[in-house]
This record gives sequence, structure tokens and C-alpha cells, in this order.
Amino acid sequence: MRTAFALLLLCVMAAGCGRTPGGGAAGERVSLRLWAMGREGEVVQDLLHGFEAENPGIEVRVQQIPWSAAHEKLLTAHVGRSSPDLAQLGNTWLSEFSALRALEPLGAWVGRSSEIDSSSFFPGIWDTNVIDGTLYGVPWYVDTRVLFYRSDLLRSAGYDSIPATWGAWRDAMRAVKNAAGPGNFVFFLPVNEWTHVIIFGLQAGSPLLRDNDTRGAFSGPEFRRAFAFYVDLFRDGLAPPVANTEISNLYQEFARGYFSMYITGPWNLGEFARRLPPEMQDAWATSPLPGPDEGGRRVSVAGGSSLVLFRSSRHKAEAWKVIEYLSRPEQQIAFYKLCGDLPAHEEAWKDSSLAADPKMRPFGDQLLRVVATPKIPEWEQIAILVQERSEQAVRGAVPPDSALAALDRDVNRILEKRRWLVERGRAIAGEP
Repeated sequence: MRTAFALLLLCVMAAGCGRTPGGGAAGERVSLRLWAMGREGEVVQDLLHGFEAENPGIEVRVQQIPWSAAHEKLLTAHVGRSSPDLAQLGNTWLSEFSALRALEPLGAWVGRSSEIDSSSFFPGIWDTNVIDGTLYGVPWYVDTRVLFYRSDLLRSAGYDSIPATWGAWRDAMRAVKNAAGPGNFVFFLPVNEWTHVIIFGLQAGSPLLRDNDTRGAFSGPEFRRAFAFYVDLFRDGLAPPVANTEISNLYQEFARGYFSMYITGPWNLGEFARRLPPEMQDAWATSPLPGPDEGGRRVSVAGGSSLVLFRSSRHKAEAWKVIEYLSRPEQQIAFYKLCGDLPAHEEAWKDSSLAADPKMRPFGDQLLRVVATPKIPEWEQIAILVQERSEQAVRGAVPPDSALAALDRDVNRILEKRRWLVERGRAIAGEP
């Protein structure tokens, strides 16, 4: 009798402690912590009111973190076992945090989801979230680089649009320079930024790194071709050899014709609209980037931020619901209208706020052709070295081939530990 009573009591207790759909124990609310950065952290709370209305058993507490402090805070939280349940993570940080085993693999979660499908996202952006075959993030918003240009000056030089190949593009630049007059240039390529030369390298087919990302590939023929194209833009007087800190106001210089082409991202759509005078608003346009050859790789870099779950979360199922909700096309459109970040979900690009904007459409076209930079924790260190060695070549301090050879030596030193680990792993596995 006592045994039967004890079993009955356990059943009653178990039923009383059951989890409510989308919540915690019966009558309780699950409280989730979401960390988001910059402007995104300020506006995402507005979207989550609808989520909490759909899921009354879940509360989402958002902590807004400045980008300048985000990386260190995330690392400190991981070491101190105080990571949030979910967070916004720049996709160049995914490899580092996945290597630390801080992130929950998401393949199984996506496989069970009725809301998230990889085919609904830009392929190149989705790929940035896959590290060594494992998915660790779902794209939240996307970023890439396209060409901003003075359409009026291009027309005055005899061109209706940006040519598709490097050679024809350079011819167009020379024509624009002749029309712009002495003392003016065409292309603003800040020598203290690495993005442009990396884009040209990716377009030329360079892997950037070789041997399982353990050695530099910058002296290879693909990157050498791209580097020659890049350096010649300065040598031919088409681009001024200056840093962005040496330009007092790039919008004013663009307006007066000191330069008329600039590779940049979607945040500058609003800046150009605000900072250029009203009479200039019909005098500029955007374009997907040209490529090396006809029908070639007109790619750009894949950027943006993703939503991730942390392994340490005790409420992964509830946190996953937040990711699903923020990934819906209607929420991505609302997010774009709040802060200007471009949607990662392709369906959202059919909305008139994006589809009807002629300056926005080239971003949608370019996002179909984006490539991830190497997905290793050391990439940000390597990118700085790319900028430093490129600037030396542009300013004439060293010949281009010497700059690339030095860059490979620098990169090989950074990757020495990675190389040792890869070689040791092969030895243990008995591979040649």
C-alpha cells in the first residue's frame, strides 16, 4: 500500500512540475538572456513584444553591448560560465567561439524546424555559419560591398553603366578621369582598409590560404593577378594613395568630383542620401562589382551577423523559438525598417521597401554572389597584415612581389600552431 501511495505521489508531483508549452514549469515564465550589439541591441526589443505575446511563458531580456566591448565581454562570459542563452555574433567571430566549444551546433535544430530552411537564405551568407561541416549560426542580417559611383560623371565619359570586367572597368575609369580634369581621381580605395584587395583576390579565384588554412596563398598566381590590378589603380593615377583619415569629408569629396567611385556597404545608402546635397541625389548610383573576366567571379565578401545558441544555456528550446521568430521574413523587414540592416531571408527582399529602391537592388544582386573569408580564429590578425603589406606596396616602399612574399611569411608565422595541430591530427589518424 505504501509503495502504491508513493508511486501515486511521484506521478502527481511529476505532473505538477511539467513544462508548459513555450515556457518553464507550470505557472512559471522562462527568462532568456539575449545579448545584441550596437544599434541592433537598441531596436530588437521592439520586435520581441510580438514574440512574448505569442509565447506568454517566455520572457526575453535584451542586453545591449557596444561593438567595441562585445568580443571581450563574450570571451569573459564564456570563461566565467555566464554566457547568455543566445546572442548576435558577427560571422567572422563564429570560428573562434565554435573552436572554444561555446556554441550549440544548430544542424539538428534546423532539421526539426518548420520555420528555418537553408534554401531560404543567401547561400554565401549561410555558408559563413558552417565551420568544418557544422552549422553554428542562423544569419540575422547581411552585409556585403558594392560600388557606389557618380552616374552623371560616368555618362559624361560615355558609359551608361559600370562595365562587367576589370579591363573594361579600368578603361571607363580612365575616361572618367580625363573628363574630371587635373587634380581629381576616380577611385577611393583607402590604403588603411583590407577589404578591397581581399575582394579582388577572391574574384581572381585565390583561396587566400592553402593547406587546410595553415599557410598563406598570397604569392599564388591568382592573388598576384588581383594585387597587380589593385596596385596599378594607384600607379595609373586612378586612385589617390591615402587613408580614409586623410580625407576630410568623403561625401564632400564625392560631391565635388575628387573621386567618383567607392566600394562600400549598405550603411552608406543612408549617409549618401543625408550628406549629399539635394541636387546630387539623382547623380549617383550603385552597382554590383565587376569581375576579372567576362562571365567570371563577380563576387564580394559575405558579412553580417548571425544568431547563435550557447551550449551552456538551460533553455535552448525556448531560445531557439526566438531565433525562429526573428528569422521570419516579416520580422526581418520590420528589423530593416527599424535600423537599416539588410534581411538575410531572401523572401524579405520582395518587399517594396527593398525591391522598389534602385540603389538597394544591386545589394540584393550582389548578395547572391558573396564568398566567406577563411573561417579561422586567426583571420582578423591576418587581415591587418594584408592591409599593412598592401599599403607598403601602394606607397612604393617595397615591390608588389616582395610585399606578397613578406605577407606569406607573416601569415605562416601566425598559423604555426594551427599547422602543428593539423599535422599532429594527421599523424594520429595515420594519414600521410
